Amino acid sequence: MEILTTPQELREQCLDWRVAGLTVALVPTMGCYHLGHQSLMRHAGELARRLVVSLFVNPAQFGPGEDLDIYPKNVERDTAIAEACGADVLFTPSPDVMYAPDHATWVDVPEMAKKLCGQSRPAHFRGVCTVVLKLFLLSQADVAVFGNKDWQQQAIIRRMARDLNMPIRIETRPIAREADGLALSSRNIFLAPEERAQALEIQRGLQHAQELVNHGEKDAVLLQKAVLRCWTERLPLGRLDYLVAVHPETLEPVICVEAPTLMACAVYLGKVRLIDNILLYP
Repeated sequence: MEILTTPQELREQCLDWRVAGLTVALVPTMGCYHLGHQSLMRHAGELARRLVVSLFVNPAQFGPGEDLDIYPKNVERDTAIAEACGADVLFTPSPDVMYAPDHATWVDVPEMAKKLCGQSRPAHFRGVCTVVLKLFLLSQADVAVFGNKDWQQQAIIRRMARDLNMPIRIETRPIAREADGLALSSRNIFLAPEERAQALEIQRGLQHAQELVNHGEKDAVLLQKAVLRCWTERLPLGRLDYLVAVHPETLEPVICVEAPTLMACAVYLGKVRLIDNILLYP
């Protein structure tokens, strides 16, 4: 595995592969790898002849007061994991080579970006789209792989790629979870023991919504209220950011669960913001 640190190096390497007729897969990450990241890398490695993994904590997607300065980092460990998962290149740029001092160009999908996580993180997806587009252009990848835990992210990136006629396929992988059901996240290490114990109730509440759908309930508002009641009883340390039922592709609100519907949420436990989701099937 080769470690590259500048956009020019990545562009030249990927162009060499393209000239040689080799297909390229890309997995964008911010590091602190867990089993979910490894699943993305291993799957991507099956889709193309060459695999690029980017490791870049993107400052443009963090807002004021967010956890950019304390975002967990372990580059040595991440490097070993990326190599073990079959990466041909690990791209580890610094912010100053990805963003010029007078950087002034941004990519946005504004209507989709203002929903869900965008309500409390208004500039987040502008930063995500901008850096992901940079990575798409540098790698000239045939396929990119993202995780379904960040469902809104992959939906927005799909729309961006479609709208800009980008010759890249977007694939996703299921949410990776701890043995007890908690969605894997780099931020889980910041949870206090009592917060970690209650965090399990996030997924259990979402599963309760599917159980109600299985018994015939289709009203999205009533389903949301049922989940919130569960959390009020079992997740007293939690502070709700949002809980919504939306179309999985457009992220538009759904009134009645008559087709697969995304129920997504963000919940604060202490200073840690956790996201999760479930596809409700009628």
